[in-house]
Amino acid sequence: MRVRRVVTARAGGVSRAPYDSFNLGDHVGDDPAAVAANRRRLAEAIELPPERLVWMDQIHGRTIATVDGPVAETIPGTDGVVTAQRDLALVVMTADCVPILLSDETAGIVAAVHAGRVGARIGIALRALDAMVAKGAEVSRIGVFLGPAAAGESYEVPPQMQADVEKHLPGSSVRTTAGTTGLDLRAGLRRQLLEAGVAAVAQDPRDTITDTTLFSHRRGAPTGRLASVIWMPS
Repeated sequence: MRVRRVVTARAGGVSRAPYDSFNLGDHVGDDPAAVAANRRRLAEAIELPPERLVWMDQIHGRTIATVDGPVAETIPGTDGVVTAQRDLALVVMTADCVPILLSDETAGIVAAVHAGRVGARIGIALRALDAMVAKGAEVSRIGVFLGPAAAGESYEVPPQMQADVEKHLPGSSVRTTAGTTGLDLRAGLRRQLLEAGVAAVAQDPRDTITDTTLFSHRRGAPTGRLASVIWMPS
């Protein structure tokens, strides 16, 4: 089973400042017509009809939805989605949070997950593994991709917040380049997923906070949202 993954960048769309230009988030205050046009451009770029893209109303929770076909509306109150259907693209939107794309190519099962500080702390990644297994995947065959996100050298948080996240997501506690307390959620998630037994974890090295070709809520809110997409072509 072949799996494809795509991560968008900031350029290439029609949105005006401060959402310029390829904003895919419909919840950030951008012109709805511009967002719709950008979403159509994404669908065209991955050569799927717009109705074959699955969007989530992400709320920093740990709810995982399973879909067996196109979804007419945005899935409410969800931070992860799993499918075994081909030509159905699962989309996660971020602007500092961690997009997680997972696949068991042998079973033909993929998932897309939104993991911000809260979601990562409360175990959204492990819930995604459970949902994939319930669909027929095996953890030992699951490959994981962590998309661009806030990096540890830039993501400064108060000491008590760092300690709390580290307690629930070991390996995420770091020092920033400024010498302050910080979080590297991707490091914590990588450790958690490998300890859970996944086959491999790959990572996009880019830091959304410092890379101006990407959207970053911390660097400049209000702003747009990137999309990380996974699907199985027919």
